[in-house]
Amino acid sequence: MSRSLILLRHGQSAWNARNLFTGIRDPDLTERGIEEARRAGKALREHGIIPDAWFTSALQRAYHTLDFALQEMGITDLVITRSSKLNERDYGDLSGLNKDDARQRWGDDQVHIWRRSFDIAPPGGESLKDTANRVLPWYERNVAPLLLTGQTVLIAAHGNSLRALIMKLEELDGEAITNREIATGVPIVYKIAPDGTTLSVEELRPA
Repeated sequence: MSRSLILLRHGQSAWNARNLFTGIRDPDLTERGIEEARRAGKALREHGIIPDAWFTSALQRAYHTLDFALQEMGITDLVITRSSKLNERDYGDLSGLNKDDARQRWGDDQVHIWRRSFDIAPPGGESLKDTANRVLPWYERNVAPLLLTGQTVLIAAHGNSLRALIMKLEELDGEAITNREIATGVPIVYKIAPDGTTLSVEELRPA
């Protein structure tokens, strides 16, 4: 049994390109983001990894990334589950603001705390801890049972919702996970042991 979990951060969005805090806002992919999604599918195809099940957030930059990746793999006849539990962290009052403008308004140190602290939320928004508290129970209900039956599962989501999963999979603490960078459009493949722990992790890039 293969028993693999693939995590895929969405390709570049229109707000990524404009250096805006995005969170639960819903911009679509740029042309670069579409190409990143296609390259992700190509990398999985080249490595012979074929998912049995697919999940994504309810935000279009994530589910369109999954669409383009699967098209590149030649997978078209499928049922995809979207869940708001996988949505990006809510940046609250920062949402829609240019990151440089936010630093000018609140100061570099305060914005850094909001972005990189595990349990401190921006005004009106979520901390990474809050995000993990909705992502991880969803994972245990919907994905862990599939992995235990030997299936390969692909999740296309966002930087912070994926950080919540990586924190569990790699047994990282709150400080370590906030500094973990996740590239857009690069599949991260986890081999999962029968007891649900991680055997190995590998980032895939097309040849």
